Amino acid sequence: MARLASDDIATIRRRLAAGVPLARALDNVAELYFTADMADMQARVRHEVMGAGATIGPLLDEETVTDVIVNGMRVWVDRGGGMEPVEIAEGDENFSSPEAVRLLAVRLAASCGQRLDDASPIVDGTFPSGVRLHAVLPPLAAEGTLISLRTHRAQVISLEELARSGSVARELVPVMEALVRRRANVIISGATGAGKTTFLNAMLSRVPDNERVLIIEESAELAPEHPHVVHLQVRRANVQGAGEVTMSDLVRAAMRMRPDRIVLGECRGAEVRDVLGALNTGHEGGWATVHANSASDVPARLVALGALADMSEATVAAQAAAALDAVIHVARFGSHRMVSEIAVLDRRGGELFATPAFYVRQVGEAGKDAGGVQVQRGPAQVQRGPGAAALLKKLGLPVETGLV
Repeated sequence: MARLASDDIATIRRRLAAGVPLARALDNVAELYFTADMADMQARVRHEVMGAGATIGPLLDEETVTDVIVNGMRVWVDRGGGMEPVEIAEGDENFSSPEAVRLLAVRLAASCGQRLDDASPIVDGTFPSGVRLHAVLPPLAAEGTLISLRTHRAQVISLEELARSGSVARELVPVMEALVRRRANVIISGATGAGKTTFLNAMLSRVPDNERVLIIEESAELAPEHPHVVHLQVRRANVQGAGEVTMSDLVRAAMRMRPDRIVLGECRGAEVRDVLGALNTGHEGGWATVHANSASDVPARLVALGALADMSEATVAAQAAAALDAVIHVARFGSHRMVSEIAVLDRRGGELFATPAFYVRQVGEAGKDAGGVQVQRGPAQVQRGPGAAALLKKLGLPVETGLV
């Protein structure tokens, strides 16, 4: 089937703008000759008229795709093994000129209920499907309009599957299970795309069925296999600047909703004050993620976030050391994602430190381990750090385990 004509696209857009359902909006479209073509036509309309177009739209439908990036007139995709270039689909008018790419970004932002123009040249948004959008317009973006689309996949990988794939060292599975069983408060750290959401989904899926899990996110990414999960989602201000509901607002609301566990999809701002406050007032079994390059960087990250809430370094150190039982760091090496370190937080002289409990040395795709040392390929090796005994004791596990 040939591509939709420009006149047909314009006709369909006018009908959709008038509130006509998609199936009726396709009535009498010149190209629609056979009823058997309806499913393909509706998918095409979704991509070309309502969505991201003939190049980007199909990529977002692929199960393996995690990120789609537009740099001016070029498109890149990450299918789990790193970024690779994408050929522009024949006739895709979204990439016919820099102005067309800009209009694509503006249309995507509008689909998320956000404004993108010269007065507001940077935008973040979330589609109903869970796909996250970030876009920047020139001249802030020197190479042309920049668009980042992050997909959301509903598939949940279990802790056992993560262990079989090498993402979690088998020796650490009892520690992971105990963190959930003993209702520990845990921070998961890692870079973008390191696997924080995948790992957190697996851990939350092990929470007992009789517990109420309340998840707070910017967009609904977490979907653990659990019968009693409640999602709260932030709301950005509309184009008039009204109606914003922040993470901090939702954390405070969550505390009044009888949660057994409070989960923060990502801690990136002043809400750290409310999270630490909740975990220090009897709300056990909480989980949160933060962006950090290593477990040892988490204290500095928490202090920086606390500063946004007018918390002093000493206050953050005191509350974090009292509230958080462990830091789990996940890292990405090529296409392989894994738990690379577990640490415990402690306070010394008013400062917050992360003391390593377990290191995981894993051979990467380039023949290097997690520390960048050239080694032969082989199974993951778990080594104890100085914080191991304290963590094992807190979790009720034998201090003298088989871990090296």
